[in-house]
Amino acid sequence: MEYVSRVPRPPLDGLIDDLYYLEGARPYARLTLPASPAAFLIVNLGAPFRIRAGTDVETAEYADGCVVTTPTRAFEFGYPLRTRSVGVHFKPWGLSPFLPMPAAELCDRPTTIEQVWGRPATAELRDRLATAEGPHEMLTLLEEELTRRLGDAAGLGLVRHTSRIIAATSGAVAIDDLRVSAGVSSTHLAQRFKELIGVTPKRLARTYRFAATVLSINPAEPIDWADLAGGAGYFDQAHFGHEFRAFTGLTPTRYVEVRRRFLREHPGHVLDGWPLPTD
Repeated sequence: MEYVSRVPRPPLDGLIDDLYYLEGARPYARLTLPASPAAFLIVNLGAPFRIRAGTDVETAEYADGCVVTTPTRAFEFGYPLRTRSVGVHFKPWGLSPFLPMPAAELCDRPTTIEQVWGRPATAELRDRLATAEGPHEMLTLLEEELTRRLGDAAGLGLVRHTSRIIAATSGAVAIDDLRVSAGVSSTHLAQRFKELIGVTPKRLARTYRFAATVLSINPAEPIDWADLAGGAGYFDQAHFGHEFRAFTGLTPTRYVEVRRRFLREHPGHVLDGWPLPTD
């Protein structure tokens, strides 16, 4: 599988972690994406893929691609035999200047790019990308499209500043301290976060804390779950286990089993550490 990634130029670099190109054979028919403190956009250039946004939601098919605000649950992706796409990994606040609606309206509700940018514009973008000469030209075209679409988002400075503090502390910060530091009410801060990120500051902090904890796990080594949970600031191991199931759909031990399986069956794969194979 080929994966090409790069950081965009200013001002997009303040909103986006990276632009990427992905093409090749899927490692598994279904992959689970754990909840993470980031939004993303995928422009699909191959056969349709499918997304199930939670066990209580029906699977939906996406032909043109999808837009996802910061998720609060694990998503299951069903890929064709071969996949081809370009995409954007946004910072939590980064998607909002490109949306015509509040991010909260899309929370845990993946939507098609057509529903966000319209059918004619989406079709034109996909045609230009499909006929581009290689991944680097494709990423340049995508960056130009994003630059052209960059709009204003009221309260972005407040949300960006506060989110960066949450990220820097891996979620270990009192939300009331953030409110006092920003000089706004808790209601105002929560409203701005939901409008621009889709979730409250407290929920974003939970996601950052969980992501940092999971990324610290080395599946190739023995794991002391009680020590890991305590070091991450969870009340106890039961609390940690509850968060684990909420964010990944798996128990901690099952998560490690799945990660070890991926490492064993696909050593050095470009998707290692991002998705999880689904039985």
